[in-house]
Amino acid sequence: ELMECLELSLLAPNSSNLQPWEFYWIQAKEKKDKIKEYCLNQSAARTAQELIVCVARPDNWKKNNSLLQELYTKREKETPKIVESYYKKIVPLVYNQGPLGIFGFIKFLAIKVISLFRVIPREPISNSDMRVWAHKTTALACENLMLAVRAYGYDSCPMEGMDSKRIKKLLSLPRKAEVCMVISVGKRASNGVYDEQIRLESNNFIKII
Repeated sequence: ELMECLELSLLAPNSSNLQPWEFYWIQAKEKKDKIKEYCLNQSAARTAQELIVCVARPDNWKKNNSLLQELYTKREKETPKIVESYYKKIVPLVYNQGPLGIFGFIKFLAIKVISLFRVIPREPISNSDMRVWAHKTTALACENLMLAVRAYGYDSCPMEGMDSKRIKKLLSLPRKAEVCMVISVGKRASNGVYDEQIRLESNNFIKII
């Protein structure tokens, strides 16, 4: 059931369909114990039956773009020219920041000039923008995962309180990979929810203009 939930998480909407995410379902006891420790032994981690480490991969855009193009060429259905052109020309232009972010800086200058005359997308123009892009997309997939888990009758808890550097080392993640969150999954204990859900008044956040 959890594998089916993970498959459903991959159906989340994402920018350019580049899918810059990875999900690590921790099953080995030794690693699971370490993840619990690295999540500060908080009860949501310590008592969970399953732990999923959700990883943002801004560095995978080029690999995934190549895989998508390969997939399109193997389909029986003819790929629209606009799609073919998008992945061959637009995607590299938008997401490639170049060595040391040099290409991103050139794009920044070009956008500064072009934006004086017309509407133009502003990001991503730096490696920092790429990190934001990957985390936004990964968070959408995390929400998909949590909704799927609930639909199957289980509960989950997204955790940001963690030692991300130690988790990266434990999972042997490359330098540019970033832990977005750890999601615990299991059956809710009778005392698992400490209090009712509290939210501030909606007019603090919803603006009609």
